[in-house]
Amino acid sequence: MTEARLFQPGRIGSIDIANRVVMAPLTRSRADEAAGDLPGSDIHVEYYRQRSGAGLIISEGTQVSPQGKGYMATPGIYSDAQVEGWKRVTAAVHQAGSKILAQIWHVGRITHPALTGGLPPLAPSAIAPRGVVAYTHQGKVDIPVPQAMNQQQISAVVNEFRRAAANALRAGFDGVEIHGANGYLIDQFLRDGANQRDDAYGGSVAGRCKLALEIVDAVVAEIGASRVGIRLSPLTPFNDLADSDPQRTFEHLVAELDRRGIAFVHFIEGATGGARDLPGFDYAKARKSFRGAYIANNGYDRAMALDAVESGRVDAVAFGRPFIANPDLVQRLRLNAALSAPDPSTFYTPGPVGYVDYPTLDAQAQTA
Repeated sequence: MTEARLFQPGRIGSIDIANRVVMAPLTRSRADEAAGDLPGSDIHVEYYRQRSGAGLIISEGTQVSPQGKGYMATPGIYSDAQVEGWKRVTAAVHQAGSKILAQIWHVGRITHPALTGGLPPLAPSAIAPRGVVAYTHQGKVDIPVPQAMNQQQISAVVNEFRRAAANALRAGFDGVEIHGANGYLIDQFLRDGANQRDDAYGGSVAGRCKLALEIVDAVVAEIGASRVGIRLSPLTPFNDLADSDPQRTFEHLVAELDRRGIAFVHFIEGATGGARDLPGFDYAKARKSFRGAYIANNGYDRAMALDAVESGRVDAVAFGRPFIANPDLVQRLRLNAALSAPDPSTFYTPGPVGYVDYPTLDAQAQTA
């Protein structure tokens, strides 16, 4: 009997993958903040090693600069020490037989000076997100009105993404995913609910896509298009973002990404972590207009994933929360075994509990 296509090998850009199950990026707040937002602790390495049954792992969001940080204990990829820490992670993943990308990230306005060493939040326009707070060591605080970026700051951020991509390859990653989703900096420029600029980076669809494409171009020039992807969320309202015409905005962006020949687009279909059936964007049309790989995400279960890949609607499916409590998720999906439920109270807490202590099927059988 032929194995379902979801579990067959594939290729994303120049990256060969053992199966088409992707581990989605998941912020877990276990970096060593006191030492400089360092990855690579023993539990950090073990966490990724445990989940290396995935054909492809996309790392947690990894800030490209201190000013790009929006959450406590998230790792960076802008210092030599961070690169050395990530080397331990990538070596463990490769030894276990998987591939791993660094998700490179700038949060833009979704931060507070308490998280950035006193630096102000940056954004396309001086508009604070409504109903969004920052979590700091002093507790929840309101996000201040961000600083509208000037040309010098925009150019600096483009270069930070370029440097992050170079550092990712130095650290042993197989490529990068540019975080262009979920209301962070790139997404803030894309959508007219946050971008009210009247210069070359605002106004028209082409203007609002300009920063995203400059970052893609810089990263491609550094590491090659076949190792580059981007994550997008055309419809999510997460972090107080909206666009008056997402079909027009993101259709233009996808066409430009296709022209650049990047490896993949990773779509959050619908609202992040919520409803999938939001109107306003045709993902099937995007799939047909983009010649690279299409990775789908948001609320997929086993049956949906099997059908989506088998039908050719998508090339791979990214699972997020199921990977938290099921380090052997691919095996469980293959066997149609029950999935363990994650404990949300430990999603962002320090230490191994709720991080590396979820049992595999084999471990559960031994204790039954």
